[in-house]
Amino acid sequence: MQKFLFMIQRIQSLYLLLAALLTGSLFFINLVNIYGIAGDFALLFYGIVNVGATQTETIVFLFPLALLMVATFFSIFISIFLYRKRVLQIRLCGINMGLLTGLVVMIIYLGVSAAKKWEMDYSFSFAIVFPIIAIVLIYLSLRAIGKDEALVRSIDRIR
Repeated sequence: MQKFLFMIQRIQSLYLLLAALLTGSLFFINLVNIYGIAGDFALLFYGIVNVGATQTETIVFLFPLALLMVATFFSIFISIFLYRKRVLQIRLCGINMGLLTGLVVMIIYLGVSAAKKWEMDYSFSFAIVFPIIAIVLIYLSLRAIGKDEALVRSIDRIR
């Protein structure tokens, strides 16, 4: 328990925890709303569902989007616990930023292309900014981890 509390006291761990919470919240929110004459649809993390019907039914299952979201969430969450291996944590943060960028592009592409294919209107939910905020938070944690690593290297040099 003390190790966990020590880890959370570091500012980069707080940044990574907030990024993980933002990314994890995407599992519970409509990412894109698609609406028109044919009905109301929503892009969720696992696919496009018909929300206008009496029962929610999955129209298109999007395995790549689900896989990318799960991989992004777990890689951010794992990087929190790598506080003793700063170089590996820095590399994983860079990978996380790339995964989040790909996630934003994939959400936008899938929402726009589905709406155009069915000739419907679309609107992005407020959750589209969550991965962008997470990218900024990971960048801030990357800088803080780099400062820690520089400090440790300078102390090793003095010895």
